[in-house]
Amino acid sequence: MRGSIIVAALLLSACGANERRSEGAETQADIENSAATPLPAPIPPRAPSPTPTPTPSATATATLGANHYLGRWVGVEGMVLNVTAPAQGEVLLDMQYDLDNKGQFAGTITPEGIRFERGGETLVLRPGDGDATGLKWLAGKKDCLTVKPGEGYCRD
Repeated sequence: MRGSIIVAALLLSACGANERRSEGAETQADIENSAATPLPAPIPPRAPSPTPTPTPSATATATLGANHYLGRWVGVEGMVLNVTAPAQGEVLLDMQYDLDNKGQFAGTITPEGIRFERGGETLVLRPGDGDATGLKWLAGKKDCLTVKPGEGYCRD
């Protein structure tokens, strides 16, 4: 009896082997047929697109004279800037630049804006719009000066 079980097992396993051989032959044929079909040309890598340069506003592109800067500029939470012209090419900045600090600073008009020194740091009041100040209360205004993000002044 033991011998007949072994013979039956061998016969059954041989049936599965034929099926596996035919599946393998089909797979091999598929591989060979796909090799005959040319592969599409590789897609060339895209050149990185240049980072767009922000377009400066028309007021920032031209060198503005002292007359443009003269007058009162208002910030948020009591911040205010008064610009007066004591001498040719220079201006005097009277600033309340945060809740606790104010002072007077001499400024020089440059193509970038008004350059001045405050607290040992050289800063520039740059012309722009309210959005450039980073202050939501000044957003949408058109005639503004920005010292740095979070400090800006606009005309009323």
